[in-house]
Amino acid sequence: MHFAHYPSLEDRVVFITGGGSGIGAAMVAAFARNGSRVAFVDVAVEASQALVESLAEARHRPLFIPCDLADIAALRSAIGRVRAECGPMAVLINNAANDERHDVDAVTPEYWDAAMAVNLRHLFFAAQAARPHMRELGHGAIVNFSSIAWMHGGRRMVTYATAKAAIVGLTRSLARELGGDNIRVNAIAPGAVVTERQRRLWLSEEDIAGFVARQSLNRQLVADDIARVALFLAADDSAMIPKQCIIVDAGLH
Repeated sequence: MHFAHYPSLEDRVVFITGGGSGIGAAMVAAFARNGSRVAFVDVAVEASQALVESLAEARHRPLFIPCDLADIAALRSAIGRVRAECGPMAVLINNAANDERHDVDAVTPEYWDAAMAVNLRHLFFAAQAARPHMRELGHGAIVNFSSIAWMHGGRRMVTYATAKAAIVGLTRSLARELGGDNIRVNAIAPGAVVTERQRRLWLSEEDIAGFVARQSLNRQLVADDIARVALFLAADDSAMIPKQCIIVDAGLH
């Protein structure tokens, strides 16, 4: 297969949360290979540093900043560092989340708040911090990550599914709020993406085969499939597309 290259992304500053592995790492690589100035945050230091080294030959070497996104002050500090070292942010990819499984009866108020902090709260505050950068540039694109998990009612993931549903509402509201600044806000809802983490924690080969059998398209959905949609939504090619949630699930939903 041959995939598009986006000239409008060249030299643009792109900030990606949760960029150290899985879909996030695929997006770091995809934007770097399109010539973007990529900065990303993650709590996985070793994997993130290895990713940077693997992209050392890119037009711009990615900038990795260790950051726990539950700490909004740390997130704001990271975004400030990106502004100082790379320039104003043109693209924000709000990717980071944790799809931890849990039983309904085991959820405490503390667990609920922690789940919202890692899956929902930081998306708003990252967008809030990115807005002045994009105003300065006269344009911007924000891509939030939802999931099909809330659409079909995935089991043992009530807090995650709740946050991912809320992200669609956040996306539509922010698109209206920020559109006057020529900032486009959209979301992506991935399906059963097969990553190393999913294989290690949740998915057996039997599970993966079951997902593929229920999809309209008969192959595994992988992180690069999601990254290519993020590129499009960040590039000028989608200049008149705001307020959408693009489902990328190979027809599973």
